[in-house]
Amino acid sequence: MSYSWRTTILADRHRALGSQLEDWNGMGTAWTYASELADAHEAIRTRAGLMDVSGLKKVHYVGPHAEALLQEAVTRDVRKLYPGRCVYATMLDERGKFTDDCIVYRTGPNAWFVVHGAGTGHEQLTRVAAGRQVAVLFDDDLHELSLQGPLSVDFLAEHVPGLRGLRYFHHIATQLFGRPVMISRTGYTGERGYEIFCKAEDAGAIWDTILELGVPQGIVPCAFTTLDWLRVESYLLFYPYDNSQMYPFADEAPGDSLWELGLDFTVSPGKTGFRGAEEHTRLQGRERFKIYGVLLQGDDAAAEGDTLHADGDEVGVITCAMYSRLTGRSMALARLDVEHAVHGTPLQVRGSLETGAIAHTLPFDDPTKAKRTATG
Repeated sequence: MSYSWRTTILADRHRALGSQLEDWNGMGTAWTYASELADAHEAIRTRAGLMDVSGLKKVHYVGPHAEALLQEAVTRDVRKLYPGRCVYATMLDERGKFTDDCIVYRTGPNAWFVVHGAGTGHEQLTRVAAGRQVAVLFDDDLHELSLQGPLSVDFLAEHVPGLRGLRYFHHIATQLFGRPVMISRTGYTGERGYEIFCKAEDAGAIWDTILELGVPQGIVPCAFTTLDWLRVESYLLFYPYDNSQMYPFADEAPGDSLWELGLDFTVSPGKTGFRGAEEHTRLQGRERFKIYGVLLQGDDAAAEGDTLHADGDEVGVITCAMYSRLTGRSMALARLDVEHAVHGTPLQVRGSLETGAIAHTLPFDDPTKAKRTATG
C-alpha cells in the first residue's frame, strides 16, 4: 500500500476481497478486488453494489458565518438549501478555473456538511475561515458507504421507514440496523443510489449486514475502479484525471474553465460574488477544448492518454475509457478540440490500439437522468 495518512476501518475487509489498498486522497482505497470489474459494473447497472468511498474528504462547517463562507466559495446559491437538502457544486480559483467539486449538505440553520473531492476545496475553505465565527471539523471518523443500483431502494426500504420518499439530492438522519446514520440520495454512478454516512465503529457491521441481507437482491461489494466504468457512461468527471493537471497545455498553468468541462450548470442563475465569478463569466466562449464522448469501433477499451486524430492532426486525448459487455460498446471520455466536439465527427484512435471512432454526445447512458431521479 502507498503511504496514506487516513485509514478506513474496513481495510481488513478490503484485503480479504483481494485489494492491495492503493492510496487515493490520502486513504488506502480498494481500487480493485480479486473479482472482475465487469461483474461489479453489471451489478450496479442491473442490481446493486456496495462501495466504500470513505476516501472523500468529509468536513463540517458550523457557526453563524458558515453560510457566508460557503456562499463565497462555491458556485451554487447555498442560501436556497434547507435542512435535509443538498446540492452538487464546484469551486474556482481567482482565475475562474476549476479547483474542486463537492456536495454541500445543509444539516441545520448554522450547520453544514461538505463532501469534497480530491481537489483543494477543503484547504481553500480552511484558510478563509480564519478569524470568522465558524468551526471547521475534518471528520474521518465518519465513514461513507455507497449503495448504488436499481435495487438499492428495494433493499433499503425494507430497513428504513419512508426511504422510498427520499428525493434526489435530499438526505435524512435515521437508523440502519439500529445504528445512527445519515442517508443521502446521491451517488457517482448514474444509477439510483444512496450514500450512507456512519460512525467508524458502526461501518463494519453495516457493511457486513448489507452484504449478508442483500444476497436476494444480488448485492455485491464493488471496488473503487468500478466508478471509472460507470462515470464514462454517465459523464461524471474525476479530478484530476480529466483535467489539465494531467493533460497540461504548453506554457499555461493547470486549470480548466467550467465551460470547457461542461460544468457551467453548477453556477446558480444570477449568482455573483463567489470566488472567480468575474473570470468565469469572461471565459465563456473562450474554450480551448470540450469534454466530449468518443464511441470506438470494436470491442476493446482504449487507454488513458490515447490520442485522437482527424485528417492527420491530433485533436484530442482520451482521459477514461471502458468496454461494456452489457451494451457491447467501447466508450470514452475525452478532451477534444472544440471544432471536433460535434456528434458524429469521424476520429482515429492511436496509442494502446489503432481504430476508428466518432465523437459522441454525453452521457452515453440515461441522458435524461430518469434512473437517478426516479420516485417511489
